[in-house]
Amino acid sequence: MIRLLSSPSPVGSEIFAVIALLVLSLIVLLILRHYLPLRTTPAYLLVPVFFALWLPATIVLLVPIDLASNASDEASKGIWLPPRALLVSWRISYWLTFVLTWFILPILAEYSDAGYREPKDRILYSLRQNAQYYALVFGAAVLGLVYFFISYGPSFTSLKGLILALAYCWGLILAIYLMGHGLVAIPRNLVRNSSASSRLRRLQGQAPKLYEKMEDAMLNLEELEVQVSELSKRKTGSARDFQDWIEELSDICNIPESRPRSALSRADNDGRIVPTVITEKYLADLTRQLSRARHAKSRYIDEWDHLLRDASKTQAILDSAASKKLDLGSSSPSSSFWDKITILTPYTRYLLYCRIIPYLRVFLGGFLALASVCIIWSEMVKAALPSLSVIRYTVIHHWTGNDDRVGFAGQLIAALWIMYMCAAALHSVTEVKVWRGRALVRRNTAHESAFWYAGQVAKLSVPLSYNFVTFLSRKVYQETTFYHILGQYVDLTPLGKWFDYLFPVLVLVPVFATLFGLYGKVKRLFGFGVDIVDEDEESQTSYGTGSWREGRDLIERELNGTSLSRRLDEAASRSADGRGRTAPILTVPAVRNEGARTPFATSPSYRDQPATRTTPSSRAENLDSEAEDDNFFANLGHRFKNTFDTMDTPKWLQEIGDGFKKPKWMGGNDEAGESSSRADRGDSDIRRWFGGDGRIRL
Repeated sequence: MIRLLSSPSPVGSEIFAVIALLVLSLIVLLILRHYLPLRTTPAYLLVPVFFALWLPATIVLLVPIDLASNASDEASKGIWLPPRALLVSWRISYWLTFVLTWFILPILAEYSDAGYREPKDRILYSLRQNAQYYALVFGAAVLGLVYFFISYGPSFTSLKGLILALAYCWGLILAIYLMGHGLVAIPRNLVRNSSASSRLRRLQGQAPKLYEKMEDAMLNLEELEVQVSELSKRKTGSARDFQDWIEELSDICNIPESRPRSALSRADNDGRIVPTVITEKYLADLTRQLSRARHAKSRYIDEWDHLLRDASKTQAILDSAASKKLDLGSSSPSSSFWDKITILTPYTRYLLYCRIIPYLRVFLGGFLALASVCIIWSEMVKAALPSLSVIRYTVIHHWTGNDDRVGFAGQLIAALWIMYMCAAALHSVTEVKVWRGRALVRRNTAHESAFWYAGQVAKLSVPLSYNFVTFLSRKVYQETTFYHILGQYVDLTPLGKWFDYLFPVLVLVPVFATLFGLYGKVKRLFGFGVDIVDEDEESQTSYGTGSWREGRDLIERELNGTSLSRRLDEAASRSADGRGRTAPILTVPAVRNEGARTPFATSPSYRDQPATRTTPSSRAENLDSEAEDDNFFANLGHRFKNTFDTMDTPKWLQEIGDGFKKPKWMGGNDEAGESSSRADRGDSDIRRWFGGDGRIRL
């Protein structure tokens, strides 16, 4: 196989490239199927999103092929293509990615989120929404065009160089920030998740905030549904002109009449009043808000279900430490194909989850941390000392005189480097909290979110790929077709050349910000109300701010089926099925200790003691949680109090006064024994002198 690939004829390489493209197409289709229902999703969404994911994947494949295709030594070539085929492939991949990123995907994203019924109105809305964005881009382009025309004169080359350089610089700014955050977050998450107890604690710390967001999303959707319900009662006036539109909104809401709704009491809210005159713009805004609210509810419900599954699985792993047997129970209908396969026995499953996977996570986290260090180091030294780049020596294995050549092993390693850099940047896209509530939801991703995430993949792939190419020596990457397509226009001016070399050094800013938690410190310093990234729940305060104890109670209530929302859904479903109230069936709540008196679906206090299985791991966890409740001085005070409360009274102090007899008017009794007098002494009170029962009588 290797001899066929390294032969002078490119037939073997072409067959390999075709097979690789087919495999990439299959992977992209599986990704789309995971996040979107393929049968019901319109073609205007599937086709652009497919190419927005497939073209960046082909770029990751083309870069290693391009690095090896310019080698003069046929024996050192790995997978290579003829110059003409390589040029056509690069032109198709780059320019289609460029058009998708800057024109097609933004317009289609706003088109899908317009809220209007007619395609013409939706296109006009999309163009209006993107006009401001394109105005900023055009303003920056005018300034750059003046600089290019002054430096090189008015020509088509200057105009083309300006467009490519500005697009690359903007993509590089975003890519460096996101990649720097991901290079720290991915290895750190792997190492932290190796411990089941700490992973469960983090899940419990995330639960209160996520549960609150889910309730807010449900409440917002209910308020919008109430508004649609009130709107559907309008049968006269301007509402008659939009009766079909209003009926469509009512069908989308699909509110059962018997469903208890907490938003009915707030139907007269100022922000939810149905206007007197119904206009097309109002209905479009209402449709847009309703669609966003439905997807927000679906998003948080999916995240909450995922958190519950992870918490239940992690708790089962902890509980299996005593019995050496792990039973995860039956898989849910939403589980993946691999989760539904039951090949392992309980003991082998215990060995896998408690002995093998934790060490694999630590090893992989350490390996990726080393890879992150190599990428950061190569970014810092590529301008001043390019010969010290570590990535350069991992890719180039053939040194023939003054020429550096890339072989098959170097191509494979180069593809792995590019995939890790792209994965780090895309991992940060899902964590950063400034993206207007967009999210990827399994089989129910909003159309606008799908366009936006596909646009980010297309936008980040080209700058990261070319940034990786610059890690190598100039003799290698300046001979590539990629350099002639993009690189020569980036290096056309000294400003673009130095920006490409010096700006990646700023990768240290997001790296240190993520490594030392500077996001949370800046938020607390300036009082920002928006989380930039997910901070660690361990640094949060313990009481009143959604602690892990409250999350533990919420998770247990949901898993035991005793939450208020679940009981309301069950009651609504029974009422919708026509069953009466003659024999109500309620979920039996779990047995709780005497101190737990918190109502259902309310925020439990930290004094709640939910009923848990008394396993050694759970008992140890409870002891650790009780020990962390108070600080040093509070614990010292409790110790002193317990010491004095449990101290026995000395015998000599008890015998004082036994030789003296109290008068009868003071409650004394001559026939009483020593024990009786001692008991009376404990109950003596001066108020008994005036009534005998401890109460003052007036």
